[in-house]
Amino acid sequence: MKALFSRLAAALGRSRTPDPDVILRQYCTAHPTARFFPTAQIINNTMKPEDVILGAHTYVRGELMTFGHGGRVVLGDYCYVGEGARIWSALSIVIGDRVLISHNVNIFDCDTHPIDDPAARHRQFADIITTGHPRQLQLNEKPVVIEDDVLICCQCIILPGVTIGQGAVVGAGAVVTKDVPPMTLVAGNPARIIRPLNPLNPGATDT
Repeated sequence: MKALFSRLAAALGRSRTPDPDVILRQYCTAHPTARFFPTAQIINNTMKPEDVILGAHTYVRGELMTFGHGGRVVLGDYCYVGEGARIWSALSIVIGDRVLISHNVNIFDCDTHPIDDPAARHRQFADIITTGHPRQLQLNEKPVVIEDDVLICCQCIILPGVTIGQGAVVGAGAVVTKDVPPMTLVAGNPARIIRPLNPLNPGATDT
């Protein structure tokens, strides 16, 4: 009898737990096969569901955010966003199909805070904690594009204005400050090209 009541209590507890997959769909436009895990967050400050788009079979464990004055995050089909990853947009971050983004990756298309003016920085912070993200703000926004079949390993930072070419791999901990050519491995801070990638001859380097 005790075991029966334990199972019943557990079942009731599960039924009261909000389903993030149901809740987060209110704030975005997600394909029916996309999925949000318990650690996922959508902070869509534009208040427009069409500004955060998820394609088919895309799984999110991290955070997708738009700023109050603008922003758009688009994830294609069969993408993955790992736990602790943050994708923050004040303009446009477009991610292609079959892109794997590991845990604790940060992708920004803006400075996130005013850089040159401390007073503006304080005003932004005060607005965020009192009335929400400001609707009028300049954060040096530059679009980010991540093409199909890219792998971004853990702890990377992708900075504004960057395009990462199809099939590229960004090694763990890299800080990407400029464009990455297709089918190349980059690593380091700042990221630099380590070698081209050759699916027909893995690990080979040019001689």
